[in-house]
Amino acid sequence: MEFDLCIAGATIIDGSGGPAFVADVGIAGGRIAAVGELAAASSRERRDAAGRVLAPGFIDVHTHDDRALLMPGAMAAKLSQGVTTVVTGNCGLSLAPSRIQGAIPPPLDLIATPEWLRFPTFGDYLRTLESEGIAVNAACLVGHLTLRANVMEDLECAATPAECEAMRALLADALDAGALGLSTGTFYPPARHADTDEIVAVGEPLRARGALYATHMRNEAEKIADALDETFEIGRRLGVRVLISHHKLAGTPNHGRSVETLKRIATAMDEQPVSLDCYPYNASSTVLRPEFVARASSVLVSWSEPYPEHAGRTLADIAQSMDCDELEAAARLMPAGAIYFMMDETDVRRILAFPKTMIGSDGMPHDEHPHPRLWGTFPRVLGHYARDERLFSLETAVHKMSGLAAEELALPGRGRIEAGYAADLVLFDPASVGDRATFAEPRARSAGVEQVWVNGQLAFSDGILRHGRAGQVVRRS
Repeated sequence: MEFDLCIAGATIIDGSGGPAFVADVGIAGGRIAAVGELAAASSRERRDAAGRVLAPGFIDVHTHDDRALLMPGAMAAKLSQGVTTVVTGNCGLSLAPSRIQGAIPPPLDLIATPEWLRFPTFGDYLRTLESEGIAVNAACLVGHLTLRANVMEDLECAATPAECEAMRALLADALDAGALGLSTGTFYPPARHADTDEIVAVGEPLRARGALYATHMRNEAEKIADALDETFEIGRRLGVRVLISHHKLAGTPNHGRSVETLKRIATAMDEQPVSLDCYPYNASSTVLRPEFVARASSVLVSWSEPYPEHAGRTLADIAQSMDCDELEAAARLMPAGAIYFMMDETDVRRILAFPKTMIGSDGMPHDEHPHPRLWGTFPRVLGHYARDERLFSLETAVHKMSGLAAEELALPGRGRIEAGYAADLVLFDPASVGDRATFAEPRARSAGVEQVWVNGQLAFSDGILRHGRAGQVVRRS
C-alpha cells in the first residue's frame, strides 16, 4: 500500500486511555491505514513528528456551532484547539426545523437571527452543511425549544396533546434525516413549562431509533437533585441514553455538592445509560437575565443589542455608569448575553476528574466578547489540568476528549488512532500546549497545537486554516 501521508515517530496517545507509545501512522483515502513501524513504506508525503504527541482529533460534545459551521473562518476557534468534530443543537436550541413565525425567543437568539431560520426541515439543514462544505465534522441534535417554537403560539404554558404530536412528528423526521438525538433546555423560561410528561411524549421517536437525549437540566443549583432524578426518569421511560450537559453546581450555597451529585450519577450509571460533560472553567455563559445575576459573584456582559458598546464590561461597572443597581442595568441591557462567575473551582476539578466526564466547550461563537472557553477549552485540559496540575494523565485527558466521547455518543470510526478509523488527528507539543484565551482577551489562540487533520486533509497548520471543507456530517448510525 502507498500512503497519502505518513506521520513518523510520533508519541501516540490513541484515545483508548492506554499508555502512550512511539509509532508511525499511515493515512490513505481519508482513513488511518496502518499504525506501527512504517519506515520502509511508500508515502506521497512524510511528516517527522518526533517529540510531538499525535492524538485523535478532539470531539467537542457540547457546542452552539450550528450557524458557525456555515460561516467562513468561524471554525478556527475549534481547529486551533485540535477539535475535529462538534456536537451541535444543545440546550434545546437548533437552527432547524425552522418554521418559526414572529420574534425569536431567547435563548434561541444565541444562535439564530431571522435570516438564519431558513431550513424548513432538519434534512434541509444537514444537506446545506454537506453542499456548502464544513471545516470540521458535525453531529447534530434537534432542539426541544426549537420544536416548541415551531408549533406553539404561546411558549409560556404546557404543550397540548396536539402540540406534542406535532413536535413528535418533527422530531421523527429529523431523526430519520440523521439527527443524533433531542436536546432540552428546561432551565430556560420558554421551555420551563414543559413538564416531564411533555418531554417523554415529544421524545418518543428516540426510543425505536436508539437516539440520544441530552439536557441542560431544569436546575443546576438548590434543586439539582430533583433535576437529576427527572433526567434519569426521562431516560428510563424512553429507554435511551441521557447526557447531562455541562454539569455544574451554581451559586455559593451549592459549592461542594459535586460530591453528592457525582455519587448520584455513578449510581444511575449502574442502572441505565448515562453520560455527562463539563467545561474546564468556573464561570458559565448564557443570556443575561436579572434572575441569574444574584447567584454570581461577578457578571461580565458578553453582548447587548441596545448597548453593544458595553460588551466586555462588568455589570457592576455598567450599573455605576447608568446610575442604577445591577438588576435594573441588566433589564436595560436585554436582550443580551453574560458570563457568570458562580462555580467553585474544587467542584470543577472534581467533575473533570470523574472517570466518565467528557469535555464540551459550550462556547458562544456569536458573542461580541465571548467566554474564553470558545477558544481555550481543549488545550486548557491538556496543559493546565493534565500537565501542570496533574489532575489526571495526558492519556486520560485525550481519552475524555476523543475515545470516550465517540463511545458514549455512538460515533463509530472516530475518536481512536487505529487502522480503519477516520484520519481525524491532532499533533501537539506536550511541553507547550495550553490555553491563552482569558476573560479579558477571549479570542487569543492556544499554544502548542501544530497540525490538525480532518478526514485525512490538513485543516490547520502553523496557526493557519488550510482547508475549510474537509468535514463531514456525522449522521446517527
